[in-house]
Amino acid sequence: MSNSRIDLEALCAERGLRITEQRRVIARVLSDSQDHPDVEALHARAAAIDSKISIATVYRTVRLFEEAGILDRHDFGDGRARYEAAPEAHHDHLIDVESGKVLEFVDPELEALQKVIAEKLGYRLVDHRMELYGVRIDRED
Repeated sequence: MSNSRIDLEALCAERGLRITEQRRVIARVLSDSQDHPDVEALHARAAAIDSKISIATVYRTVRLFEEAGILDRHDFGDGRARYEAAPEAHHDHLIDVESGKVLEFVDPELEALQKVIAEKLGYRLVDHRMELYGVRIDRED
């Protein structure tokens, strides 16, 4: 979940990725992110630390991290790829379609139901990704 920090630098070392200083900055920015930033937000945060980091470097680095399995890419329907450190524990997402805010949640009953549905259809569930889209019930109209 977002509030538990995942150390991407350590994961890079575990996976044998060469860690340049610019990659280290990007990894730290991602590790410290409490949201699901897109490349532009990552670039702005990383460039605030090291002004020599280009947006092309951020694009290459997130692709490298994604291919290494240490970064998850999400498309929440807003036209921008968003990223988070690959979590150790599974979670799903609820996206507020008005604000773009992404809430992470875990629901054991839902997880069990997904397995039951797969089995009814003749499958063993090996993975899934769930994204719910909604608007706040208590909003003012």
